[in-house]
Amino acid sequence: MPRGLLWSTIKKLAPYLWEYRARVALALISLTAAKAAGVGVPLILKNIVNRLDVHDAALVVPVALIAAYGALRFANVLFGELRDLVFARVKQRAVRRAATTVFRHLHALPLAFHLDRQTGAVARDIERGSRGIALLLNILLFHIIPTAVEIALVAGILLAKFRVEFAIITFATLAAYAGFTLFVTEWRTAFRRSMNEMDSRANNQAVDSLLNYETVKFFANEDYESDRYDAHLAQWEDAAVRSQSSLALLNTGQSAIVALGIGGLMLLAARGVAEHRMNIGDLVLVNAFLIQLFMPLHFLGAVYREIKHSLADMERMFALLDVPSPITDAPGAPDLAVSHGVVRFEHVSFSYGGQALLDDVDFTVAPRSTTAIVGPSGSGKSTLVRLLARLYDPDAGCIRVDGQDIRAVTQKSLRRAMGVVPQDPVLFNDTLYANIAYGRPGATLEEVRVAADLAHLDDFIATLPQGYDTRVGERGLKLSGGEKQRVAIARTLLKEPRILLFDEATSALDAASERAVQEGLALLAHHRTMIVVAHRLATIRNADQILVMRAGRVVERGRHRELIARGGLYAQLWALQQDATQGPTDQSSATLPGAPGADDGLLQALGQ
Repeated sequence: MPRGLLWSTIKKLAPYLWEYRARVALALISLTAAKAAGVGVPLILKNIVNRLDVHDAALVVPVALIAAYGALRFANVLFGELRDLVFARVKQRAVRRAATTVFRHLHALPLAFHLDRQTGAVARDIERGSRGIALLLNILLFHIIPTAVEIALVAGILLAKFRVEFAIITFATLAAYAGFTLFVTEWRTAFRRSMNEMDSRANNQAVDSLLNYETVKFFANEDYESDRYDAHLAQWEDAAVRSQSSLALLNTGQSAIVALGIGGLMLLAARGVAEHRMNIGDLVLVNAFLIQLFMPLHFLGAVYREIKHSLADMERMFALLDVPSPITDAPGAPDLAVSHGVVRFEHVSFSYGGQALLDDVDFTVAPRSTTAIVGPSGSGKSTLVRLLARLYDPDAGCIRVDGQDIRAVTQKSLRRAMGVVPQDPVLFNDTLYANIAYGRPGATLEEVRVAADLAHLDDFIATLPQGYDTRVGERGLKLSGGEKQRVAIARTLLKEPRILLFDEATSALDAASERAVQEGLALLAHHRTMIVVAHRLATIRNADQILVMRAGRVVERGRHRELIARGGLYAQLWALQQDATQGPTDQSSATLPGAPGADDGLLQALGQ
């Protein structure tokens, strides 16, 4: 076992145990008392056997010895149970705090981390790591420390009462056992790591496949998904078989070492009795000590293996804590103070994965106004929303809210001041009420109803048998795309933020629902700063400012009529959408982007 890894893990666990340090101390005292009582039992047994020597005619055993034997047996059990009782709270609290710390850290990591990692594998790492903490604490307190105390006590008694050969054979057996176990277990650890890796891959494959249940069905790929899952399990099976095969070798070697050690000690004891240097009671004492010592030592091999496995499991979980977050609050950062709601992008540039997404973007959103951002796919519209929410930091320039650089204020206060409705909202596997109330935890049902009504959702919920108690399923799969978007809009409206960000928020709504939602948003826009990323230009005609983006740059800005009059990219997009809405009226209007005869400039503008 790498000593550095063990001590590093214990060091990481220490803060979680410090809260109940008094309980830890009491548990250690109880442990020592239990082992002292356990070692005392063979000593009493020796005296009882000597009193029952056949040469004694009376065959009377003092009642005090029998009482002491029973009392020590009871004390051994009593202090052992007291240790378990006292330490139970310590163990469970440590598991809880460690898991919560990792979970909180995952939420503190930037969006880029979560885009690159597989959620199922991360969840599995946390699960196994938490289980590993509980197991390691159990092993340390209930196996490692008790066995070490017992070995020290027994070795001391053997040295004090018998010849030095007894102690030499005992320590030689312990050393051989530990060395063999260490060597073979180190060799076996690679199999366990491989099992963990294959298990994480299989679990992630299963989670990913089940979350995309409808896609699998639409493409009739059930067999394909099953084969992929089975392929991962086949790799796990091979690693598990190798691990089990190596376990047989380890157990056989351990048993052989213990058998040789016990045989040698019993031979010495029998010889001592034959030479009248030891009596029958001494023989019984040595035998009882050996059984008492080597039984936990036999399990110590399994315990050592579990320690290795637990450390391998915990290593992956604690590795998550070592992932740095490039987006952090500045030391002593104040909360964002929103007085008017002015949003300012000052010459912002941003790239991701070596690709430039924004180039010198500069604009201002006036307080209590609506700014729409439009443009072809991939032009950087949604990136602006993510930068404003500080899911990323810009490479150059800065973003200000009411004159405050958002990197200089706390992230929590920034995000509390804004509400975001994404293009593809994801809901929790909970009730409609819980999903809407997520915008303001603790909101009353009446407050939730008002927000749902503004999002044109209340009438739909009224038709459901369970109403607001209806569960929406994993990631909201029981709802249509439009219904999920309305739930997302409702919970954002319930939050009542000073700044509203809508990223294609009504793209999945039908015309009637979209019109109703737009009317509700218009009522709110008078008192809030609103930024709307839109694809359908008809929905943002009344915006106070429209920014037209292409290839990460703002190429046009103005109101709807102004942009139409200029005849630029916005006017081209508007004309294209009007033709698509009204339907073909002649040969030229029927020409689609990319079809023969299409305007090359328009194709370039659309990013095709």
